[in-house]
Amino acid sequence: METPHARTPRWRRLLPRSRGRWAAGIAALVVLAGAGTWTAVADDSAPAVHRQDRMMRIDGVSIDTSYFTTGGSQRRPAVLIGHGYGRTKDDSRSQAQQLARDGYAVLTWSARGFGKSGGKTSLNAPDAEVKDVSRLIDWLAGRPEVQLDATGDPRVGVTGASYGGAISLLAAGYDRRVDAIAPEMTYWNLADALFPDGVFKKLWAGIFLTTGGGCDNLDKQLCEMYQRVAVSGKPDAAARALLTERSPSAVADRIKVPALIMQGQADSLFPLGEADAMAKAIKANGAPVSVDWVAGGHDGGDKESQRVRQRVTSWFDRYLKDDKGTDTGPAFRVTRTGGIDSTDGAAALTRGASGDTYPGLHSGGEQVELRGGAQTFNNPAGASPPAISAVPGLGGGLAQLSNFGGGLSVDFPGQHARFESAPLKTARRVTGSPTVSVNVKAAKGDAVLFGKVYDVSPDGKQQALPSQLVAPYRITPGQQGRPLTLNLPAVDHEFDSGHRLRLVLAATDLGYASPAAPTTYTVSVDGPLTIPTAPGLTTAAAGLPRWTWALPAAAVLIAAALLLTMRRRTTTPAPDPALTDVPLQITGLSKKYARSADRYAVRELSFRVEKGQVLGLLGPNGAGKTTTLRMLMGLITPDDGEIRVFGRAIRPGAPVLSRVGAFVEGAGFLPHLSGRANLELYWQATGRPAADSYIDEALEIAGLGDALARAVRTYSQGMRQRLAIAQAMLGMPDLLILDEPTNGLDPPQIREMRDVMIRYAAGGRTVIVSSHLLSEVEQSCTHLVVMDRGRLVQAGPVAEITGSGDMLLVTAAEKLTEPVVEKTAALPGIGSAVRTDDGHGLLVRLDGATSSQLIAELVRLDVPLTGVGPHRRLEDAFLTLISGGSA
Repeated sequence: METPHARTPRWRRLLPRSRGRWAAGIAALVVLAGAGTWTAVADDSAPAVHRQDRMMRIDGVSIDTSYFTTGGSQRRPAVLIGHGYGRTKDDSRSQAQQLARDGYAVLTWSARGFGKSGGKTSLNAPDAEVKDVSRLIDWLAGRPEVQLDATGDPRVGVTGASYGGAISLLAAGYDRRVDAIAPEMTYWNLADALFPDGVFKKLWAGIFLTTGGGCDNLDKQLCEMYQRVAVSGKPDAAARALLTERSPSAVADRIKVPALIMQGQADSLFPLGEADAMAKAIKANGAPVSVDWVAGGHDGGDKESQRVRQRVTSWFDRYLKDDKGTDTGPAFRVTRTGGIDSTDGAAALTRGASGDTYPGLHSGGEQVELRGGAQTFNNPAGASPPAISAVPGLGGGLAQLSNFGGGLSVDFPGQHARFESAPLKTARRVTGSPTVSVNVKAAKGDAVLFGKVYDVSPDGKQQALPSQLVAPYRITPGQQGRPLTLNLPAVDHEFDSGHRLRLVLAATDLGYASPAAPTTYTVSVDGPLTIPTAPGLTTAAAGLPRWTWALPAAAVLIAAALLLTMRRRTTTPAPDPALTDVPLQITGLSKKYARSADRYAVRELSFRVEKGQVLGLLGPNGAGKTTTLRMLMGLITPDDGEIRVFGRAIRPGAPVLSRVGAFVEGAGFLPHLSGRANLELYWQATGRPAADSYIDEALEIAGLGDALARAVRTYSQGMRQRLAIAQAMLGMPDLLILDEPTNGLDPPQIREMRDVMIRYAAGGRTVIVSSHLLSEVEQSCTHLVVMDRGRLVQAGPVAEITGSGDMLLVTAAEKLTEPVVEKTAALPGIGSAVRTDDGHGLLVRLDGATSSQLIAELVRLDVPLTGVGPHRRLEDAFLTLISGGSA
């Protein structure tokens, strides 16, 4: 489908263009009359961001949109932000607000079949989702504040992650009004991603389908295709064609705009090869391209959201605002881990390596000889038990499993061949896709193999699979019996000196469909393993140990203190630009008890809270929680240290406190007034404009419904608590503080309160909750700060704090029968196995067995695994922490 807006990209325009005047008028036809609603986001350091929610009608389908600007009549470029599959426009709100503050008009939308939008999802079909984007661009062309390159032609960029990343590429291919794109962690050819080399990626395909609502929410043609492939276990030509025609690769020759391509290293759904293909194609069209390998991905890990967003903004500043002085970053960057702080043994530091050109996946090849002759092994009947590498759905839990024994991956004896190098004399950094020439023969039919390269310790007892990645291959009879080059998973990984590289070719893998008929394969290597080293990259230096700068810095501080002892500083510290997007950072915070010289309520407390987190503040009575919250709100002044909210120091009455909402020690309401009247009266007392209250949004999140019209004296305790939290949410503060919000509530009311907190944080905002109900904190919070006697005991993700035990939680797609539970409990090295209340899980206590052995045994028992991860109740972890580890 070619839109009528075909043109040469603005950044390389050579000839003048003419355009009909009708295009801008289309916007008026696609908007539902009276559907717009305006709200505003206050910020003491930047212009207020106004949001207009509008339901648009495109070809009979309702599309839910939000439009963000900072007001004013000055024309500015526009940005469209797409969302991930199964998600909605609300996931893009935080980024949209930031881009609006940076001088863009930003439009987000829920794609067909998701959120409040109508229709069914067609996986970015040209005549559906892609056409919708063109109509949204038409609408932008009619906005008076949007910069135009010609009539009906707005200056516009498109970004988004995963599903939204693909629509940015497709929009550039189908609508030449798009001027720049920044796709994140997405696909170039969906057929290659789900059917790599003709092998069905069954687990990810199933997750992809169910995340989007299943066949009920999917285009009929796509549903029939999925069911056909899932039953046969082998993609056919029609299936590949259907996905390919909806992929960016179908319009590869039309994407001619500057592209910032960001792809995840921990990603078995859309691996680095997808980014490599799109980079090469777009660069061949003559457009500027930059490639960035991010640490995380669809399998979990650090997605580096803040850095990625900053890079997207810089990219658009350069190619939409035409700011030639903007640093868009290197042509290639990869995030690496390395460098340990020698003073405290802290975790490895994240740093980047970069180059002036994109090296691709095979640059700087070095050969590593492999040992091992021809090997014959079995493809078992039913392809069971399968080998295990990446397990979709476990997310970051896979990394934790390595602490439970002999590694994460399982290759069953007699079902794989392995070839090994000699110990490396020097360390080797692999950046890209290793290759090897092999000779394969199958007893009958196709050979389906899964290749991976392990990092093996010097003693041979431990092996690590970089990024948990495996590459599938379908080798037809015509390819067998002669040398065949295999591309192994693309990674960035350093193999230390003394370690060995182990090539494994397995007959099965849990994430993929293998032939059900039993057969045998014979495999031999036909040359060395070639590893890409990308020699042109420069790695940023790791941070210096603290003492190298702390000693001279301390000397300077002492001298400054001597000069300042005669006068007390009363000026507010300057804002910290590096913390502008950080909701809260507390550093060295201390507060003594009144009339005490050496007794502290809070002492040397430091922690940081990021956007979108629900942080639980835990501690026994007297731990200093409430004192910390009162200092955070500027109600009392600390004796030492500082609190910064979005980079600004907290002082009583600090303007940045307008971005903070709080519920502490209950709220007082006038009992004869309705709930809504109470909130309106409270907001009037703040002196801020009524339009900035977001009262309807706050009430929707609080979920009070028709009760808002009733007098507060008729409210239950739970309803009063929710009204109090709605009051704290007025103005939609970016940071919400709740002190014991579940006090006096019964279990159903507590569950409702948990949902309120989760809904509020879902829009990219941050919630801090202090509570003594550990089970609720465990279910509602993403991160924890544990305090005891005024000091920080531990801070981190809930899963990390509760995950250090010998208990595993196993989840399955089907309810587990009693015989399966009994067989699991009877396994060697298993202390106990107890079924969870919903019947879909097992709590398994390890007593000598490793997690890998447990997974292997469960696979043999035909348990349809969906997740395995560390499990320990928060209560256990909390008691252990505050007792110094004795519990």
